[in-house]
Amino acid sequence: MSESAREDTQEQAEFRQYCREWLQANKPGEPTVRLPLSPLEIMTEPQMTYLQAWQKSAYDAGLIGCDYAVAVGGGGRSDCQRIANEEMIRARTPYLPNVIGLGMAAPTVYYHGQQALKERLLPRLFSGEDIWCQGFSEPGAGSDLASVQTFAERKGDKWIINGHKVWTSLAHFAEWMILLLRTDKSHKYDGLSYFVVPIRSALGKGVTVRPLIKLTGETGFNEVIFEDLEVDDSYRLDELGRGWQVAMTTLLHERGAGELQTPRAGGMKSKSTHATNTANLIELARNTARGGRPASEDPLIRDRIMQQVIREQGLAQNQRRARVPALQDHPLRLQLQNKLLASEISQDTAALAVEVEGASASLYLGDENAPVGGQWPMAYMNSYGMTIAAGTSEVQRNILGERVLGLAKSK
Repeated sequence: MSESAREDTQEQAEFRQYCREWLQANKPGEPTVRLPLSPLEIMTEPQMTYLQAWQKSAYDAGLIGCDYAVAVGGGGRSDCQRIANEEMIRARTPYLPNVIGLGMAAPTVYYHGQQALKERLLPRLFSGEDIWCQGFSEPGAGSDLASVQTFAERKGDKWIINGHKVWTSLAHFAEWMILLLRTDKSHKYDGLSYFVVPIRSALGKGVTVRPLIKLTGETGFNEVIFEDLEVDDSYRLDELGRGWQVAMTTLLHERGAGELQTPRAGGMKSKSTHATNTANLIELARNTARGGRPASEDPLIRDRIMQQVIREQGLAQNQRRARVPALQDHPLRLQLQNKLLASEISQDTAALAVEVEGASASLYLGDENAPVGGQWPMAYMNSYGMTIAAGTSEVQRNILGERVLGLAKSK
């Protein structure tokens, strides 16, 4: 049973029909530029321009920000964003480029920002006109996020920010950053505060963005350096010293566990150039020769593919179950578990695809002999970013053990 098989209210059924009709009439054609596997790998202006235009049209049609209040740029609907998401996936539309804005910044600003700030920032976030990035990790603070040292010194109603952030996806396009920093050096957790910071307008005037070249040759990651950047206190979210609590709102949504409490802003999943799922893996195996016959006829390959199919289907059913409160034994277990499993299943599927391709997996994008245009090796290399993002798999297992199972903290 698909996600859309859930029983809709009359309002939701009418909205679903509207989404289908609009998408049928307005789904964009094939892009004139090669799109990367996900929005986190967008590198060029033509790629971003194409995707921003798509997000803007979807927002103008009411398919993004559906459940947020009209006053902050939303649609004022009730539990309709999931329907728009389902229909965009069904129509195989391009992904939305403002993935960090929609998935992390929007709920954080919604929960912790002042009303005037919400009304100013959220409409352009939903439309994709303002791209957002996340300023959490630092050279000395990765998994131990509370050790961040980027510091803001108060001067009247202004703050002067100095520090260094890394692994900052989309910073080269971002207008705004959600930023966790330190305002008190004497306390580890209570010394943290949370800001939204305009970075694009400050390039060369307190902000430097430098690309970090990944294993794939792509430059979706960046490092961001702050040197005496001045921001207004009105850009602070929540109270001084409550940055850790605000960051937990961001991380819950990044890990997929926040949608139970907060309106969803837009579709996170959609068409990519080559989704790392088992349907595409099976197709690859059927079209790849091993020993003079299709790899799909190799019993060992077939067995390993079926193991991935089982895992993928189990994840899909857990995601359905997670939306039914009565079926949950703990309010966060499935949501937190799903991030861990989804990233590892995707990685293992891509690894098996690379094995099926054999020596051909060494051929890069654009090589006419590369199977499926070289997308599977790219997917495999990029998959490591997803098993690190939002907390490594090891951190995720610790969270599940300590917060869900109630086990003692590891030493």
